Amino acid sequence: MDFDLPGRPVAAGAVAISARASRGGKRGGSRECAISPCCAARLAPVPDLSIPPLGAPSGLPLALRRLAFALLVLGLTALQLWLAARVLAPGGWLHWEVLVLLCFAGTAPWTALCAGNALVGLAILLGAPSPASAVLPALRQLRPGPPEARTAIAVCIRNEAMAQVLPPLGRLLDGLEAAGVADRFTLWLLSDTEAPALAAAEAAAVEAFRAARGGGGIALRYRRRTANTGFKAGNVMDFLDRHVADETFMLCLDADSEMSAPAVLRLVACMEADPRIGILQQLIVGRPAGAAFPRLFQFGMRAGMRSWATGQAWWQGPDGPYWGHNALIRIAPFRQHCRLEALTDGSPILSHDQVEAVRLHAAGWKVCCLPLEEGSMEGNPPALPEFMARDLRWAAGNMQYWDLLFLPGQSAMGRWQLVQAILLFLAAPLWVGVLLFAALNAVAGGAAATPPGALLALMVAVWAMLHAPKLAGYAEVLLRPAHAARYGGRAAFLRGAAAELGFTTLLDPVSILNKAIFLVALPFGRRSRGWAPQNRADRGVAWADAARLLWPHTGFGLAVLGLLAGLAPAALPWALPFAGGLLLAIPFCVLTASPALSRWLRDRRVAATPEELAGAAAPAQPRAAGGQVAGGQVAGGQAAGGQAAGGIASMAR
Repeated sequence: MDFDLPGRPVAAGAVAISARASRGGKRGGSRECAISPCCAARLAPVPDLSIPPLGAPSGLPLALRRLAFALLVLGLTALQLWLAARVLAPGGWLHWEVLVLLCFAGTAPWTALCAGNALVGLAILLGAPSPASAVLPALRQLRPGPPEARTAIAVCIRNEAMAQVLPPLGRLLDGLEAAGVADRFTLWLLSDTEAPALAAAEAAAVEAFRAARGGGGIALRYRRRTANTGFKAGNVMDFLDRHVADETFMLCLDADSEMSAPAVLRLVACMEADPRIGILQQLIVGRPAGAAFPRLFQFGMRAGMRSWATGQAWWQGPDGPYWGHNALIRIAPFRQHCRLEALTDGSPILSHDQVEAVRLHAAGWKVCCLPLEEGSMEGNPPALPEFMARDLRWAAGNMQYWDLLFLPGQSAMGRWQLVQAILLFLAAPLWVGVLLFAALNAVAGGAAATPPGALLALMVAVWAMLHAPKLAGYAEVLLRPAHAARYGGRAAFLRGAAAELGFTTLLDPVSILNKAIFLVALPFGRRSRGWAPQNRADRGVAWADAARLLWPHTGFGLAVLGLLAGLAPAALPWALPFAGGLLLAIPFCVLTASPALSRWLRDRRVAATPEELAGAAAPAQPRAAGGQVAGGQVAGGQAAGGQAAGGIASMAR
């Protein structure tokens, strides 16, 4: 039987629980059979696209910014190829050297893109009085006071541990209710859980969460589909078709997302300030993590994404990215333009988020990025096996973009973003080709004339360009005492950066070969399972499990090093940065999941984030009043890792 709110239709085969959620008052809640038709006719009309846009980001016009950035990337690409030619040309061109250069040339555009975004981003972060306002004009147009439009907070879940999902939502609801804007928001939990036992436990957890919060505040609703057609994209569109009536915006969250009330209110205010924005994507950083792997990974990712997103927003402007969550969506144009069809082979589009952004670009809507990290977080894979699995899901989705690249009706920037997403993963097999052909060239004697100084310059330059976003982020923190203080001071920050760079040195070869193996096998029938359930809980990895997963990586590294040791020992030191990382893949996997290492890093606060340090030091925060838009840092409410306190009642808080 289908249950839903009074007057709200529900999909066949779906179950919905509704209630009012807040502190105090009755527990309230209602259920009834729903047989009314789809409510699409009640959706608000698409706003008039003739509304004059707000001012462009300060500085050069958008066309000139894009031209300047293209010239920068071309220059950095040419620099890499020139350095490579200086290494390979002496002594004449052997066929192995030609293959090395061809593979390297395929990687150079992505490397240049990393460096270009980092350089532009760092210049804005250090030079602009308000870097976020410099790339998002709507921030300069915010209207004071509470939001006028209503927003549906949509959380997509599938086979999740609700003890980890619900506490961050409770903190978000607390903040919105304290701001006096409870009537402007509704929380929807959109479930695609298939197993009946898991679904029953999920529904019971939601009901207990609602009961613990009481009645009278923000509405809390739960809807489950029995068939997860279209995975997450299908879940969201089904929700918009069948349950949305008077909401203007949808805040899309993943099961591991965490956002603060000030961050959400800021997104809403920006969307209300510029009615042409279709999606406003906020920068996302990692939630405080206790396990070693996510702790070290997110420390570097946080620094890199800040400079990357700021630089990219400068030249992409209103044709920005959408990452699928921690973003505010204008419902009407999204429903109209982002209904995704299956591919020609019948499979659903997996990496749907960027395709949805491209559709909105083509329809004349803005997709903007807010490069502020405060109040917007997500979880990261707890160990190397989960990280590798996520990489392959993303690789499979991004390779589908080949089928979409030449479809009519897309903007030039939209096509470029699809190309950029392809390059992100296509570089992996090309890097493996560089290593393999360079090793064979050394064995054949072709490396005898290679100038060591030129080779060292090439390797250092490419490493610096590839890691330029995080290096720029590190530089920004070190150059700004107030930023460094949030990390415990410059010395503490440098310890974290050094640990992260060592971690990345070992992770990169494993990640590159993992993607390369997958992409090489993809044309021969290897496919992703789609939106598979994910393990998000911290765990150790046994040596046997690590060996079963990583024996190909270890074997490849051993083969390359063994080949060089026997036939070209002079080339061994040059191969160690990559092949050595592969040789250490199994112990790296076990060690970075080790509770002992995790505890050691936590106790010494190595790679601690500002949220972790603030959460450990800050007293309980009083509830604020009024509906003013705030932009301050989230403090004590961002508890580390989303760990659940004992009992359902504590999950509501």
